[in-house]
Amino acid sequence: MSFVLGISAFYHDSAACILKDGKIVAAAQEERFTRKKHDPSFPKQAIEFCLREAGIGIKELSLVVFYEKPFLKFDRIINSIQEQAPFGFSFFKKSIKSWTKTKLWILAIIKKELQYSGKMLFSEHHEAHAAGTFFSSPYTESVIVTIDGVGEKACTTIGIGRNNTVKIIKEQHYPHSFGLLYSAFTQYCGFKVNSGEYKLMGLAPYGKPVYTDLILDHFVTISDMGEVILNLKYFSFDKGESTINNNFCDVLGQTARKPDGEMTSFYCDVASSIQAITEDFLQTITTYAQKITGMENLCLSGGVALNCKANGELIKNSIYKDVWVQPASGDSGGAIGAAFVGWYHYLKRERSYIDNTLTEQAYLGISYSKENIEATLQEHQIDYTLSNDKELCDEVSNELKNKKIIGWFQGKMEFGPRALGNRSILASPLYEDMKTHVNMRIKKREGFRPFAPIVLEEKAKDWFSHIQSSKYMLFTYRSNKKDKIPSCIHEDGTARVQTLCKEENPLLHQVLSSFEQKTSCPVLINTSFNVRGEPIVASPLDALKCFFQTEMDILVLGNYIIQKEKNKNVSETLSKQVEYELD
Repeated sequence: MSFVLGISAFYHDSAACILKDGKIVAAAQEERFTRKKHDPSFPKQAIEFCLREAGIGIKELSLVVFYEKPFLKFDRIINSIQEQAPFGFSFFKKSIKSWTKTKLWILAIIKKELQYSGKMLFSEHHEAHAAGTFFSSPYTESVIVTIDGVGEKACTTIGIGRNNTVKIIKEQHYPHSFGLLYSAFTQYCGFKVNSGEYKLMGLAPYGKPVYTDLILDHFVTISDMGEVILNLKYFSFDKGESTINNNFCDVLGQTARKPDGEMTSFYCDVASSIQAITEDFLQTITTYAQKITGMENLCLSGGVALNCKANGELIKNSIYKDVWVQPASGDSGGAIGAAFVGWYHYLKRERSYIDNTLTEQAYLGISYSKENIEATLQEHQIDYTLSNDKELCDEVSNELKNKKIIGWFQGKMEFGPRALGNRSILASPLYEDMKTHVNMRIKKREGFRPFAPIVLEEKAKDWFSHIQSSKYMLFTYRSNKKDKIPSCIHEDGTARVQTLCKEENPLLHQVLSSFEQKTSCPVLINTSFNVRGEPIVASPLDALKCFFQTEMDILVLGNYIIQKEKNKNVSETLSKQVEYELD
């Protein structure tokens, strides 16, 4: 047996992944263990978990692969600072410290932290993205499009995947980055860069795309080949001070919204405009990619590939036979891609295929035994009941029908940014005020944020138009059932749907089936088990803390049911409010 460890770290969303004979054994983000959202630090705890899950020690690894080439990235940063001199000096002072302290010495850090003395490789950033999506796809060959902020130098690439190789055939370099353009508007609308881009996407349906021409006239030019040219006089990311500058705001006619500022219709219209441009851009570059490759399958990766609304529009208008998006398309997924680069490109192993199931693609994280859960409950003197599967599903579905909010903690933690049924908050979509209630009183976040529906896969076509299997919440679909499930259909009539089949999550499938029997609705709200600024919960203790610090009604840990009303005097360890840095 051969084991390959992939690592992403030191920018945001640090993570680790381990392959056993080419199959993913485990993968996890460091944030889930440290409880620091988007934690960029060396993923020591994630690596330790992966090794435990594989049942090996560090000496049994065949190879360790890092997801980018630090010296190439440092060279790009230094050249960029020189071009901006003297304006980039403050950025130079700030960045040189982190580079000389850690980022240039990754090989030494890995060897020291892990006591590893074996073979170490560095993939290129976009190579890792491309490998992550292609080798997790079902295709023997495919065109691969990766769009993000920036790797070492590349911001957008087109590649080809065939059997056990991926090859980049066209790339566009920093600073002309569509990902950075989208991040600029993220900041302008008052959200945190590299964290709040999904909020900008969620805000867009509340506005109208009235500023698209203004944006295209001033900020960016996009060719028929998907080449992006930014007008750099409106941006400051190359100086390190901010993503945008005063010139940017002057064109739009209003100052950037403060994070806690009023969300006016103006910012909704700006969000709608850049979202419309994103959808057009994705269509343009993928059309060009097919033109130059002639391939009928498309793989997407990079942070921009998490824009489920753009993905939904793409498949609706797609000229491709099939489209695959890696479930963890951002930098955390770079750990999977790096491991694949080592397995296929360096070790030159024959291609093996990963099943398109939640178990193989997403349920890759830590799990806890019945004994571990019970010990945690007893340690904190929690009143609970223990039920069999049938009793559990009947009680949970009945409570959901009665408008209760359920914290749902089962099996292996998901890898990637989405809660897909194992670390979820569940609620009924039948009540119009449920969206506001969960946003404000449970999640403690902005009221405009949409919720994703989870639906029985066999009933999905009855509730969503032209829907395909959608296991990972990566595409939006239209629905004409907003009158029946008002709290999970967004302002534009779409929803980021997860379809669920019985084989992949039998317990949650049973809850949905039971809920349908009681309400004639096979749909539930499924949102991540956390509050704003907090990583998704990993452990039973994390779940208990989040439960008792919010207005959730019931917590389900495995087959243990905890009622809030029966646990009114819990310890300060569980009830004390934790302040997370807002995203």
